[in-house]
Amino acid sequence: EPELLLDTVLHLGTLVAIILFFRRDLAGMAADLAHGAFHGPGFRMALWVVVGSVPTALIGFGFRRPFEALFGSVGAVGWMLVLTGCILASTYVLQRDDPAAVSTAAGIWIALAVGTAQGLAILPGISRSGATIVCALWCGLGRQTAGKLSFLLSIPAVLGAVVLQLNPAALGHVGTVPLLTGFATALVSGLAALKLLMGLLRKGRLYYFAPYCWGIGLLALALGWQP
Repeated sequence: EPELLLDTVLHLGTLVAIILFFRRDLAGMAADLAHGAFHGPGFRMALWVVVGSVPTALIGFGFRRPFEALFGSVGAVGWMLVLTGCILASTYVLQRDDPAAVSTAAGIWIALAVGTAQGLAILPGISRSGATIVCALWCGLGRQTAGKLSFLLSIPAVLGAVVLQLNPAALGHVGTVPLLTGFATALVSGLAALKLLMGLLRKGRLYYFAPYCWGIGLLALALGWQP
């Protein structure tokens, strides 16, 4: 329980980082919803986030236990990291320029696909952001929109996980200082990582992360291999 509480607080730190980084997009979504601007970009993104959260929730609740059991397998994590590298590497062949904006109807189907990718990313070693961004790119979204949808879609998912895992009773076993330190570190590193990732995504360089995933995945497989 103390370890789970710390893990939950770290997720909360990255959640706040996402909210701060995409605060303008969130404000636009709120403004369109408040004014009933059903054809505005903010409303469209909010609709996609809601739709995409459905398959994520279904997969999360339905397969949470068997997926979490894989966290004890170094080999499983290694193979999933290798798969993540392949997913990221696939963006190398995508067109360099952003495609035209998709319609709201087409966006709903894309949101369902991206939400499914997010749900499957509960598998250890699968990058949630990598899987969702690449899925959105292959479905036809532009790089900027794909990145925004990926991280905005993570807000309800991470918030739901935090609510499910949060156990204030374990606070005394950890202490407020370690929790606050972990929260602050996750917040700052999360903002730095978002800036780096979105910068590479704008340039179409997401595949730069593939060798890292392959290397770490192969290392995990080597460490987990038993004759």
